[in-house]
Amino acid sequence: MTLLPARFRLPLPAALIALLVAGCATTPREPSSWTESAWGQASRLGSGAEAEPDAQWVHQRLPGKAAVLFAPGREDGREALLAKSDSAASVLRHRVRIDPADLDRLRFSWKVPQLIADADVGRKDSDDSPVRVILAFEGDRSRFSARDAMLSELMRAVTGEEMPYATLMYVWCNKRPPGTVVTSPRTDRIRKMVLESGPGRLNQWLDYERDIRADFERAFGEAPGALVGIAIMTDSDNTRSATKAWYGPVRVTTSAPR
Repeated sequence: MTLLPARFRLPLPAALIALLVAGCATTPREPSSWTESAWGQASRLGSGAEAEPDAQWVHQRLPGKAAVLFAPGREDGREALLAKSDSAASVLRHRVRIDPADLDRLRFSWKVPQLIADADVGRKDSDDSPVRVILAFEGDRSRFSARDAMLSELMRAVTGEEMPYATLMYVWCNKRPPGTVVTSPRTDRIRKMVLESGPGRLNQWLDYERDIRADFERAFGEAPGALVGIAIMTDSDNTRSATKAWYGPVRVTTSAPR
């Protein structure tokens, strides 16, 4: 077994473990009730999107972290998924495979009642967000920096999984303007695209349609590989605070022939 340098022999932060959207993790998972819910049934991965065998929405608990409550239901007459965090972090994820040539649109919505006062998605010690929609992509891992190669090795040692080549997160930031791309302070293989900023549009449903390829190219400066995972994440573990939000159904369309 490879002995990791001391600076890496630490629990993985939640934002890094969230990269597990790419595969089937070895950490404990709950049986899926979200796939069968009205929210799960409305969350379509698109004609032409290849789901992994037996793929479903799975609640991925993160080692050393309290779990977020994910509960399907209705909010303001919409099918919704409540995410409620009390100093917690966990991920609801779905494995897919969509080849680069077939990448098209991502549609989702969320409703956030309030921001996390001390959160900052650009800082290690306060990297929390009431809402995240996460996309994980394949790519050439031989291009990893030495640091990212070490992080990937650490993730494999802890979880049995490879770190995805690239991860794009859509987030709500307290201060940075919409359109800002924030590189994770822990690894440049995670880029966060700010969709909302500040309190101006709190407590209302907000609907989005994103061009997956264009957003990836803007965030990473290169063409995307295959999309291999989709997840939602609400976390407040770093700020030791409480937060909640609602997610509407997540839908992916592809350019593959019907």
